[in-house]
Amino acid sequence: MAVTIRIPTTLRPLTAGQAEVDVEAGTVGEALGALDAAHPGFSERITDDDGALRRFVNVFVDDEDVRFQDGLGTPVADGATVSIVPAVAGGC
Repeated sequence: MAVTIRIPTTLRPLTAGQAEVDVEAGTVGEALGALDAAHPGFSERITDDDGALRRFVNVFVDDEDVRFQDGLGTPVADGATVSIVPAVAGGC
């Protein structure tokens, strides 16, 4: 199934500046794996040594946080959008 992955600005150097990348996948994990295969370096930035999403990386499928679904096993439908959103902290 065709899935669009939205790339945050901080990770766009890995995709030669592309804001969106289309991949074929049935789950979030497969989509991120396909992204890493096409643009090496993504996995180490968004997953930890155990292969789980890093605490400071949020991933959404069509506006639904995958942490409240099946995590990397969350299914993605044809035409779905997967958004990678780094957590933002700081301020006064």
